[in-house]
Amino acid sequence: MVMDWNRIEGNWKQFKGSAKEKWAKLTDDDLKLIEGRREQLEGRLQERYGKAKDQVRQDVDDWLKTLH
Repeated sequence: MVMDWNRIEGNWKQFKGSAKEKWAKLTDDDLKLIEGRREQLEGRLQERYGKAKDQVRQDVDDWLKTLH
């Protein structure tokens, strides 16, 4: 079952470690600013990794599938 994004947003402190593990270029400040908002996460990933919006969206979708 794919994680519901609302659950990630509501429990960001719980999930930000996993995000940091997956995307090591995200800084602690990035993670603080993201606050569980998907658009913010995707925007930061685009900045840090220089990937296209579609690729970043797919990366985030793939990450979601790994969460329980």
